Amino acid sequence: MSAVPAASPAALLSVSGLAKSVPDGRRLFEGLSLALEPGEFVAVMGESGVGKSTLLNLIAGLDAADSGEVAIEGVSLDGLGDDARTELRRERIGFVFQAFHILPHLTLAQNVALPLALQSVPAPEAKARAAGMLAQVGLDGRGEDYPSQLSGGELQRVAIARALVHRPALILADEPTGNLDPETADRILAVFTEQVRGSGAAALLVTHSETAAAAADRVLVLTREGLVQRHG
Repeated sequence: MSAVPAASPAALLSVSGLAKSVPDGRRLFEGLSLALEPGEFVAVMGESGVGKSTLLNLIAGLDAADSGEVAIEGVSLDGLGDDARTELRRERIGFVFQAFHILPHLTLAQNVALPLALQSVPAPEAKARAAGMLAQVGLDGRGEDYPSQLSGGELQRVAIARALVHRPALILADEPTGNLDPETADRILAVFTEQVRGSGAAALLVTHSETAAAAADRVLVLTREGLVQRHG
């Protein structure tokens, strides 16, 4: 393993000197630096409890670091107020949460189209794009179903479709293949790869799966001393 290289001026995501402790005072990590270039797909691995999900939340501005800086497309989160951070997440980030956060009272199509509605995309276009994303994740024709009709793996795919439908610049995914069978997981990883390559986005995927990590351009391991790059 080796240290993660410093960010370039063209980095889509730049993280420098990040440190985070939990409420009991235990330090999760410190001195963490990371850079993602446009078109790059990176996997983060590490032991349970080391702070992988926390790292994603810090990058998305959903949690505050003890120190350090996160910048997305050259814009530092530290310089943004709450409303501006919310707008940046809405416009530029697609987040796949472990808990899915699918709204039970909306159809699958309505759930997937939510990011588009928040961007005031016309309803016909939003409906078509939501249907297209559902088809890409293997849920073609299921748009009028409700979340209660789906399995855990199917709900995970809806969450992935919702995270990608607005073509975000930065994709953050927390164990996105954790509830999927191997064939479906391969399909989802292909969707991530296509999105990254096709639009010049960047993706950071937290995973315990060696198969998912193998789809990435590079694999980083999170430790208390920060991120190190894994070879081989």
